[in-house]
Amino acid sequence: MTYATTYPYTGEVLKSFPNATDEEVAQAIDAAHNAFLAWRHTSYAARGAILQKAADLLRQNADEYARLLTLEMGKLFAEAKAEVELSAKILEYYVHNTERLLRPEKLPVSDPAEGEAVIVCEPLGVLLAIEPWNFPYYQIARIIAPQLSAGNTMLLKHASNVPQSAAAFEKLMRDAGLPAGAFLNLYATRSQVEMIINDPRVHGVALTGSEDAGAVVAAQAGKALKKSTMELGGADAFVVLADADLEKTVNWAVFGRHWNGGQVCVSSKRMIIVDDIYDQFLTRYRKGVAGLKAGDPFDAETTLAPLSSQAAADDIRDKIRQAVAHGAKAEEVGPPVPNQGAFVQPTILTDVAEDNPARYWEFFGPVSMLFRARDEDDAVRIANDSPFGLGGSVFTADTRHGAEVARKLSTGMVFVNHPTKVEADLPFGGIGRSGYGRELLGLGLKEFVNHKLIDVVDIDARF
Repeated sequence: MTYATTYPYTGEVLKSFPNATDEEVAQAIDAAHNAFLAWRHTSYAARGAILQKAADLLRQNADEYARLLTLEMGKLFAEAKAEVELSAKILEYYVHNTERLLRPEKLPVSDPAEGEAVIVCEPLGVLLAIEPWNFPYYQIARIIAPQLSAGNTMLLKHASNVPQSAAAFEKLMRDAGLPAGAFLNLYATRSQVEMIINDPRVHGVALTGSEDAGAVVAAQAGKALKKSTMELGGADAFVVLADADLEKTVNWAVFGRHWNGGQVCVSSKRMIIVDDIYDQFLTRYRKGVAGLKAGDPFDAETTLAPLSSQAAADDIRDKIRQAVAHGAKAEEVGPPVPNQGAFVQPTILTDVAEDNPARYWEFFGPVSMLFRARDEDDAVRIANDSPFGLGGSVFTADTRHGAEVARKLSTGMVFVNHPTKVEADLPFGGIGRSGYGRELLGLGLKEFVNHKLIDVVDIDARF
């Protein structure tokens, strides 16, 4: 595994890093465990002060942090700055809410003889985070903010193409005052990941990434009897009902599919439109996608980023060819994308039949699948005909009815009149092949704590 920064717009390798040695990994586990022994007893206020300082530093140096995101994975600079701000907001959420969310819960016991029972939340220890490249800072913030707040310590194995972003976040937390060892970045190999999971001082693993990686790591964690959470792929349904405001809906569809270069697990990958307005939607959507401008991600005029690597671009093109070979129609849209950079021409796939395996794939790039539904019930059927269950959206003029339709979609998150989005104060997670567990809010905060029962029983023994 090679850890290197390769700028996706030029293909230039800017910096590379050696893999961690086994000794370095062992030292990191020692350091994280020793840090935990003190950090677990640190007050919520003291922990929060460090997270707040980290949020402040992110904002003070937003351009510098954002520039690194663009250089490492090709993200539009404006989107990179938005990711920096989102990461700061996540840190701040736990500054203000951790103590309340982890407050001991008194149980309403039915018999006084049961005593006075409370549930307290205690940290587990060292945790391993395995994170992907598409949101290098947000993915880190989403796991370390709640878990550091809860009193755990963290080891990070980030994606191999964003090594500088990983190192920058480790330095950020150190500069914010986090004790040595409480959060450490490792350029770990796959075998070292298994070594970390098997160490008895490591109590859990959180992975965001592909299904294949999730299956391997979940199996390793299960064999070691360690708690795991898996945030995996998605093929979000974008359901358009007959009464939807087409102008607004199409604008959201273009954005929802193409932000971050289309490399988002919750982007709107499957457009499902009822028959009455399908042709109108397709005409407008084609025009909207054609208006995207591919180019230099640092240029404010650019609206379509390159993919994260040339390999990623080649993989998407191959998937398009396979979809067509199985009967789908592929329409390339808009002016030709630049020859320089890891770009893929925006593509609309139609006539993706139920026997076409591409119908059930995740296209991680600017590829849209459009489906014509007979009516609302058929739209729901198509939406649920997927191995994934991460996010989704419903567009309609009747928001109350939209919420009713949202309840019928088998996913972890559904938005009415908005594509699936991420916020500091909304939970994140899915079902099915999209994984298990939740991140953010109290749900994420309590994934890796000991829900300990303490029951004070003061009665005489009876025989």
